[in-house]
Amino acid sequence: MDSLECCYRESQGNTVVEVVALPESGITAEGKTTVPGLPLYKGYAVQLKPGDRFSFSEKFTCRECNITYEVPEPRLFSFNNPFGACPRCQGFGNTIDFDLNLVIPDKEKSLQEGAIEPWTKPRYRGLSAEFKRFARTKGIPLDVPYRSLSQAQKELIYEGDEKFIGIKRFFEYLETKKYKLYIRVFLSRYRGYALCQECGGSRLRRDARVIKIAGKNITEITSMTVEEAHRFFDQLMLPPFEIAIAQRVLDEIRTRLKFLYNVGLEYLTLDRLASTLSGGESQRIQLATSLGSSLVGALYVLDEPSIGLHPRDNSRLIEILKNLRDLGNTVLVVEHEVEMMKAADQIIDLGPGAGEQGGQVVFSGTYPNLLLSSNSLTGRYLKHDLRINIPKTRRSPDGHWLRIYGAREHNLKKVDIAIPLGIMTCITGVSGSGKSTLVHEVIYTALKARRGEVPEKENYQRMDGDQWIADVILVDQSPIGRTPRSNPVTYIKAFDAIRELFASTREAKSQSFGAGHFSFNIPGGRCEACEGDGTVTVEMQFLADVELVCEECRGTRFKSSVLDIRYKGKNIYEVLQLTVQEALGFFSAIPKITNKLKVLQAVGLGYLRLGQSATTLSGGEAQRVKLAYYLSKQVSHNTLYIFDEPTTGLHFDDINKLLLAFRKLLQAGGTVLVIEHNLDVIKTADWIIDLGPEGGDKGGTVVTSGSPEQVATIRESYTGRYLKKVLADGARNVGT
Repeated sequence: MDSLECCYRESQGNTVVEVVALPESGITAEGKTTVPGLPLYKGYAVQLKPGDRFSFSEKFTCRECNITYEVPEPRLFSFNNPFGACPRCQGFGNTIDFDLNLVIPDKEKSLQEGAIEPWTKPRYRGLSAEFKRFARTKGIPLDVPYRSLSQAQKELIYEGDEKFIGIKRFFEYLETKKYKLYIRVFLSRYRGYALCQECGGSRLRRDARVIKIAGKNITEITSMTVEEAHRFFDQLMLPPFEIAIAQRVLDEIRTRLKFLYNVGLEYLTLDRLASTLSGGESQRIQLATSLGSSLVGALYVLDEPSIGLHPRDNSRLIEILKNLRDLGNTVLVVEHEVEMMKAADQIIDLGPGAGEQGGQVVFSGTYPNLLLSSNSLTGRYLKHDLRINIPKTRRSPDGHWLRIYGAREHNLKKVDIAIPLGIMTCITGVSGSGKSTLVHEVIYTALKARRGEVPEKENYQRMDGDQWIADVILVDQSPIGRTPRSNPVTYIKAFDAIRELFASTREAKSQSFGAGHFSFNIPGGRCEACEGDGTVTVEMQFLADVELVCEECRGTRFKSSVLDIRYKGKNIYEVLQLTVQEALGFFSAIPKITNKLKVLQAVGLGYLRLGQSATTLSGGEAQRVKLAYYLSKQVSHNTLYIFDEPTTGLHFDDINKLLLAFRKLLQAGGTVLVIEHNLDVIKTADWIIDLGPEGGDKGGTVVTSGSPEQVATIRESYTGRYLKKVLADGARNVGT
């Protein structure tokens, strides 16, 4: 600690000891007095006044502002500790307050049309009329969309002045009346999470925020990116006394920041919320933690560590894994990335197919030997016997574009984006360049807000071309269901037809069983002991809960009377145990069922069981089930489909199937927008928008846009450099 942010003086109790520097002739070089009989305080001469009485205190108290500070200790700087957390927001950084997006839900409305929603209520008509008079006197136009007002005009509406209450004071007034029930109900409509006014979102109490090192407090340091913090602590100069105390701590900080930098996370800020990290970022943070522990003789297991990593950064990750190996550890990696396979000492290839057709060791050995293996599907793609070819012709923009001007959010720097409709566009760029922010928080949110489905965010200036988009669908890797009852066939709506088929059998009709009796989600035919789950959870008071197979139905989920009903020799439980591929043969005479199941097989999920629990599906599988659902529907013309890293966890063969599914969406009149690092997908795109040039604060701009061939000529684009090699190589290219 080198300073306190206040008018600091050497304060002792209620009376301040004033430290006065005597003329140079009276003080030695060490600051000691040479005047006989003059009192000293901390080695300096103290000038006393006759009759003064002094009381002393060891507390940190400021003479000017009379604030007493806590003695610095580790818990003071933690918002997870009640001692250090902001007392107003309890360390969360935001509080429940009125939300301006709820107060002004439709920013396309003018003030005359009632943009300020609470003032349209009959009770506040008088206030609305008063506001309009106020607006006219201040020159605020009433007939233009609220969005078009200047920032100064918006602030005036919010703050008001001495003549008009404004939005802020309007709600402050209502807070004083909330003992009335109708006022509490009214206020609840406009409440949301807002930045804490006490700590400004820093989550720490004031005592922690006023302590500085090298002129920066802890919140200013944690708001730095890993790269900035790494530079700050490397250049930090402390006095010898403080160095003796803090050297070991500084060494630990510098080492851990170096590990975060080396795993490709230099663009992340230190205070980034864990909930906003991608799966790949979370995994690399765990890897950096493991590196910091410097273990020897350990087994490290990594599942797709290259997720979300640009090809430029793969070499850094590989080098780190090699360093772990060289320390005497064993590194086991589940991976589909070619460069990672080339760097491996040993490759174990499982197969030959997926699901029921897999589970065997097809190959075990080195990379060169894998290329010689005829049994390995992976090897056949690596040596180009099978390939993902470049399209012979690319689709051209048809003249309709979605344009967003001045996109600004996180590290986006007011960029203008033009997305051609009716073709496949890839958003590319290094990790942290702003791809997810642009697509999720600007484009997707803006289109949803235009349809009134979500509150609008003011993170762009203008949008054109959205009239050409009938619907927008985000196909991400979130689970298709969070309970064991959710499964692929219920999600794609094929289970409805299966239940109707069983209900149409003679045996079902004789017992008056309808389609609902063959559902484990509703009472009727399901086992009521486990309520259709197939398992019963036994709560253990001091131990983890135990899941046991239901003794009543023995895991089948249905009553015995329902299981007696059979179609072609199988009951409903046995049908749900079929794989998609097996079910296609079983239901070959029922097009209503097979048409939906064929789509699951087309996206590479023929190995899934019909009743497989959604909780057992990987993120990539969940994403492809969603894709199958949209493919099985009558695809709406002019629909924008958004995919976020759809190749996560996919083999070369699965990527081929995924690209075929994309083509079907395009042929039906849709638009495909993909966030991707995989060069096999990027090279097959019709259009590329490359963000960068770097991650974090050094990113957030459009480096280039155009066809893959055009992007490959741009030297400033990292994507273009790698794409140039792939296009020239011609290996693993997809034909049309």
